[in-house]
Amino acid sequence: MVRAYAITADAVAAERARVNDDLDQVDISRVVQLDSLELPKMGPNDVHLRILAASGEHNVDHAALADTVNIAQLRGGKMYPGNSALGEVVSVGENVTRLKPGDIAITHCNGDPDRFGFPLRIWAYDKPDSIGWYAEESVVGEWQLIPAPLDCGLNLWEIAALPLRAPTAYHLWRRALGIFRVKVSREHLSEINVLGFGGGVSELFLMLAKHEGHRAFFCSGSPERRAALEKLGITGIDQKKYNRFAGRDDIKGFTAEVKKLTGGEGMHVVCDMLRGPVFPAGIAASARQGVNVSAGWQLSKSITYDSAGASVKQLTLDHTHYETLVGCAAATELYGKVFKPTVHKEIYAFEDLPRAMVEMHKNTVTGIPIIRIAKDLPASVRSIAP
Repeated sequence: MVRAYAITADAVAAERARVNDDLDQVDISRVVQLDSLELPKMGPNDVHLRILAASGEHNVDHAALADTVNIAQLRGGKMYPGNSALGEVVSVGENVTRLKPGDIAITHCNGDPDRFGFPLRIWAYDKPDSIGWYAEESVVGEWQLIPAPLDCGLNLWEIAALPLRAPTAYHLWRRALGIFRVKVSREHLSEINVLGFGGGVSELFLMLAKHEGHRAFFCSGSPERRAALEKLGITGIDQKKYNRFAGRDDIKGFTAEVKKLTGGEGMHVVCDMLRGPVFPAGIAASARQGVNVSAGWQLSKSITYDSAGASVKQLTLDHTHYETLVGCAAATELYGKVFKPTVHKEIYAFEDLPRAMVEMHKNTVTGIPIIRIAKDLPASVRSIAP
């Protein structure tokens, strides 16, 4: 038996009843609760992993709020979240060849690849019987692990920030740029304007754009995150200046700033949530032939927009989910070279994971939240664990 965090349908229902279904008042820490878990028996293709660190992810919000679907209920009343982690290999099954005891590995969350490699289900969310990695230990298939690039130049917490976010950003960028190039060739326009809103995935998305020679712009309400990206040559835009686009005048003001920053052109590629307050702003800021790309469904399952206006402007909206297994490995090769994540100033203890989820939910973190799960770190990573 190991300690692991769980979300139950009963806890979701109790918290929603407490706040009379006002999701803005939900206390995530009342829903994500420390529990115990009996690890499954090792199979020949499995790896026994001691979890060292994990990153906070917004899919935990969805599970705790039941805002899109009540996934805990659909999973039989209880689920174990956490699908972005870094761990030490304790033992391996007889058929495992890529990893050995003592190795450090990172996870990915592609839980059920389709015939093209893209996920039908996400591990530790809607994949049946999947058990997440907000736990002290885990037993997982070798196919779910990638050797951690300990010599990439990042520290341990920065590496732990990337297993879910890096493949997502990698997927978003290669699709967005590919779609744009179908419409506008490099010969017509070599350097493009790229805008990202908000958090960790957008930061990495913009790092890719900047690395490939494009102009990148980061719209965020966090001065710490804007400052971190500005050091990489990415222009910051203060989202709070426009009241998170609460009204039409706010969107107009934002659009005017975008036009000024881009010489009247607008943004050729926009990375946002395809919903919520930033969606109209992203559409308004888009250039002709632009591409608006998004992953997840942070605020709702439905959107509305002026399809006639988008047609005249030749805009393309692309909904994505997550990368292929090959894409996850390719994204890992960019750790430290391209991907240099902004990590929240506090590294949370395992017992403080619910508080980390609350602070991420409230958007008060200054970077990607990291939870240190193992108190004792192996010698192989101590030198990169500040």
